[in-house]
Amino acid sequence: MIFIYNLLFPVILLLFLPGLIYKLIRRGGKKKGYLERFGIFSDEKKMLLVALKDPIWIHAVSVGETQIALNFIRKWKTRKPVQDFVLSTTTTTGQDIAFSKAPEGTVVIFSPLDFFLFVKLAVNFIKPKMLVIFETELWPNMVCEARKSGANVALVNARISDRSAGRYETFRWFFGPILRQMTCICAQTEQDKVRLDAISGNLPVQILGNMKFDQELPAKFAEIDFEQYFGKGNFIILLGASTHPREEKLIAEKFLNLKKNFPSLKFISVPRHAERGAEIAAEFKGLGMSFARRSEKIVPDKPVDCLLADTTGELFGIMSKSDIVVVGKGFAGHDEGQNIIEPAILGKAIVTGPEMKNFRFVHKVLKDAHGVFAVESDDMLESGIEKLVSDEKHRLELGESARNEIAKHKGSTEKTIQVLERIL
Repeated sequence: MIFIYNLLFPVILLLFLPGLIYKLIRRGGKKKGYLERFGIFSDEKKMLLVALKDPIWIHAVSVGETQIALNFIRKWKTRKPVQDFVLSTTTTTGQDIAFSKAPEGTVVIFSPLDFFLFVKLAVNFIKPKMLVIFETELWPNMVCEARKSGANVALVNARISDRSAGRYETFRWFFGPILRQMTCICAQTEQDKVRLDAISGNLPVQILGNMKFDQELPAKFAEIDFEQYFGKGNFIILLGASTHPREEKLIAEKFLNLKKNFPSLKFISVPRHAERGAEIAAEFKGLGMSFARRSEKIVPDKPVDCLLADTTGELFGIMSKSDIVVVGKGFAGHDEGQNIIEPAILGKAIVTGPEMKNFRFVHKVLKDAHGVFAVESDDMLESGIEKLVSDEKHRLELGESARNEIAKHKGSTEKTIQVLERIL
């Protein structure tokens, strides 16, 4: 199986290479060192890697997983300060976060593309004592080469989404052998364990909860002066967070309708992918909405109604100053959802769509605790926001319920570290 995979990989890479280059050019973040994806490391990076002693290689994907991985590393280093780590990400935005926040004794690299030559080069430089993979990044060569080197391999915070479950089960002949290479698997929920067992039996799966509940507030938020965009005044800030195509326009339309009756209402749009800024700006212009683009770094001549924050790494800071957070990927034909734990730990009034397939457990927990306002359809979004805009007490109670409920589910990170320490 692995032989055929490696035989086909160069062909697949050639097909996807234009897309990789396109994303590299369009997407923001840290791009220096991108050749590490092909196993090519600078002399400086080689020296940093060689100097590490029995490092644990942590692999995350993008910004969300990277933030959880950084918290994981910090907690482990609190328990064992001398432990060295390597943190790999696949995206430039993930790299940006990792480089800016990685604790001492952590070397940040781009994850190698999963061709055996690229991975083997990375493994030879890192010489990991353990490879820890976050969520469900099942790359055959990464797992196999790490095991060949003598390293243990763990899958942590593991989850299988509704969308992925059928695919993994259909191709269990491919994914089963990879999962059986794992020394241990730490699943988020019972449902995730059931889905993992459906891919392959007799897996070393433990249910340890979701590390995202352990997310901590940054010591310092990005400083953003809303006054330079909105002028002086006591405003109610409506935030569209981590939105996807068609959602920005939908929320903007609801905002413009509400603005007629609530003049103190202001709107901030933070798309999931900042490179979509020009596309969203065109939609806002078409609606006749006054707005400024954060990426242009230009202070508007007069106050605007909307800030399009098409930047990276500022969401937490913006969210901390917002009153109502509409969480993306739940409207306009999307139902997978985005991370709702971040606004919850900030005690914000959260609005979601009816379903969040990728965050089903967290969504249910918050709904049961009356910590989230889940609207039943796009048509009901406006009335849902209106209820929160008009009732400050309701907003504050909703946010407080969310924050308290998240606190009850903390502890997965510590449990996972304890499990991994036993197999080191």
